[in-house]
Amino acid sequence: MGKDMDNQQSDRDNQQSDEQSNKSSHESNTQDNQNNQDNTNDAFNFSGFGQQYLDQLNQVSQFNQSLFNQSLFNQSGQTSNPFEANMKLWQDSMKSFGNFMMPNATGNAGSQKPDSWQNDQNTDNDAGDFNESTQKLFSEMLKRVGQDDNISQSLMLNLIDGWQQFNTGVTDKSPTVLIEQQTNLWKQQFQLYQNTLMKGSENQPQPLVTPEKGDRRFEDDEWTNNPVFDLLKQSYLLTVNGMMDTIDNTEGVDEKTRQRLSFFTRQWLNAMAPSNFLWSNPEILRLTMESKGQNLVRGLKQLTEDMEKSSKMLSIRMTDNDAFKLGENIATTTGKVVFRNRLFELIQYNPTTAKVNKRPLLIVPPWINKFYIMDLKEKNSYIRWALNEGHSVFVMSWANPTRAYKDVDMKDYMHEGLLTALDVIKEITDEPDANVIGYCIGGMLLALTLSWLTENEQADRIASATFWATIFDFSDPGDLGVFIDERTVSALEQEGDQQGVFDGRLMGAAFSLLRENSLYWNYYVQNYLKGERPIPFDLLYWNSDATNVTAALHSFVLRELYLANKMIKKGELEYDGVKIDLSKVTIPTYVVATLQDHIAKWKGSYASTQVLGGDVTFVLGESGHIAGIINPPTGKYGFYIHEDYVADPDEWYAKAEKQDKSWWLHWGEWIKKHSAGEVDSRQPGVKHTGKEWQVICDAPGEYVHVRADEALRPINT
Repeated sequence: MGKDMDNQQSDRDNQQSDEQSNKSSHESNTQDNQNNQDNTNDAFNFSGFGQQYLDQLNQVSQFNQSLFNQSLFNQSGQTSNPFEANMKLWQDSMKSFGNFMMPNATGNAGSQKPDSWQNDQNTDNDAGDFNESTQKLFSEMLKRVGQDDNISQSLMLNLIDGWQQFNTGVTDKSPTVLIEQQTNLWKQQFQLYQNTLMKGSENQPQPLVTPEKGDRRFEDDEWTNNPVFDLLKQSYLLTVNGMMDTIDNTEGVDEKTRQRLSFFTRQWLNAMAPSNFLWSNPEILRLTMESKGQNLVRGLKQLTEDMEKSSKMLSIRMTDNDAFKLGENIATTTGKVVFRNRLFELIQYNPTTAKVNKRPLLIVPPWINKFYIMDLKEKNSYIRWALNEGHSVFVMSWANPTRAYKDVDMKDYMHEGLLTALDVIKEITDEPDANVIGYCIGGMLLALTLSWLTENEQADRIASATFWATIFDFSDPGDLGVFIDERTVSALEQEGDQQGVFDGRLMGAAFSLLRENSLYWNYYVQNYLKGERPIPFDLLYWNSDATNVTAALHSFVLRELYLANKMIKKGELEYDGVKIDLSKVTIPTYVVATLQDHIAKWKGSYASTQVLGGDVTFVLGESGHIAGIINPPTGKYGFYIHEDYVADPDEWYAKAEKQDKSWWLHWGEWIKKHSAGEVDSRQPGVKHTGKEWQVICDAPGEYVHVRADEALRPINT
């Protein structure tokens, strides 16, 4: 599901989640670290650690050399092994590590274990664990070596083209500006060096640069108090600011190129942050010495486990996945699965009121994440709240596609999905129509279905439509736009043709990189360098529970909606025999977007007020794509409203009035006008006639348990 704010202005609720995660993780691991310090039998021998690491690196280096000799890495005419430089760097680093941690160690590269290692049974166990983990890790890495990756190649070619356009534009339009910026950066770095020499004197210099608010990478006191690490930090930040300012402010570059360069340069710079490496992070160095290296051993084990469960890109574990059981401590609202086909299970929830709205409520979640974001826990469960408000709630739980779903496209999701769900609800309740909610891409399906129904004279099957964080105008898709152009879409289509689906794990990692410091590198440091165990956190558990997307559906959404922006254009999108024209959709609609959404930018949702033909109510919530939508009456975010829907969204926002309450309450008043009165509550498993209706299983059903990697396993394994 995964930007009207920049990277530093992250969603406050997710930032609070990160803070809770870091705090709890620190608390949960403090005792482990203390035990490692107090128990001398668990002391870790750094000389042995270094020797074992070198042995593993030598094996991999030899293996890579053999591959190179077989020309597996020489397809482009290279004259040297591309792994050689990295291996040499790692080996030299490990020797330095041994000398740093144990000055009297010889650091020999032979295969003989040091006496201290041989005489310590506990350390021998550590070495065995380390050996097993490294073998598994390198095995997983080598599986990915030489694999065709059309997506990465297309992104790299786009980046190269972007830099060429940037250089040409700068040379033609502002050659002196670039020189001035580079000269200024050099002057700043020289001044920083002088300031470092003065550090500790009476005339303490002020820092030239400080981290952005909310940047927690440099919170450890050593980043400020230690001159070496302070120099490293400030030099890095000056470089980052200089490079980003050059890209963002230099004339002669078109906006699409600038956006792509800005995004990928930011990714590279944040990946290279000194906080991400053992040698340049004072907190990690201190922890490593205090724990006798146990943090690195634990981290390597967790890295290996995560690599084994990843697709082409490392998916970093954000929470303790074993702490949650669907239907037991998450997604616990009671109900029954009353229908199932190859695409979805339909869940009917148990009523919580004696009377319910006559017109049922159907929720269409996105299919790139699981539906239970609406039912994480009781206090913020939208499903439970809607039941308490007197709605007869039905929810679609999408199947996690296997490779056999390759040709299933958007019209199949409409016919076998949304329209079938409406048929089943009508048969159960005897109601001719329903109020329907579509979330994110589920809202895109809802919009297309409304137009299709209108063209086929069936518009009366849906009484009202509510859209949550749904894009109508894709002209500015935010950071997602850097991945979407003809070259990359073609590469994704090639991948889909080969694999049958787009791997949900890869999509999840890509979405995390939209906010890389808080959702990727933060956990990289925490899990692999600190060696801390991820803590239980329900939102992060859901966020990691991705689903695959069928090749045909993925191609349709990217090419027809994101790339061509056809949904908003009258008659340009051919969809299952009709030409989409949203101006003919005249049912009442309620559209809610969120101010800081970096996945579905609010202005793209606001366009609904200009293209839908019926009575549109638009609400702009605070916060982002998840926290702004899942914001119960007890939540902390308000919303903005203004009934004059002018063409310019900025003009509308300037006149909008803020309401200090959840938009759920506002929607609750709106939906009452479209609920058609009340009837006795409806129990799952009972038709409107009083006769029995099939019940397949209890909520949350079976489809929700299937994870992305499980869906892609061969049937016979």
